[in-house]
Amino acid sequence: MDTMTHPQYRIEREQPLHGSLLPPDSFDELDVDRGLAVAMAIKSVQDPTREQVRVVHIATGEVVFKTITDEFEAQ
Repeated sequence: MDTMTHPQYRIEREQPLHGSLLPPDSFDELDVDRGLAVAMAIKSVQDPTREQVRVVHIATGEVVFKTITDEFEAQ
């Protein structure tokens, strides 16, 4: 499998994603490196300290980043 032609990360959020760094069409799956996927995810929410957005590695299903940790979600 050529990873350059298949999306590597998915951005997940309960509400629709938005942001000037995100492609205008179906951008939930991205063919970018992990750091760029995280940056794009953070820019897709107005307040990353109050809104959860996750970056998921598609091949493994591992959540590689999320803006709100489980510790804060329980409060």
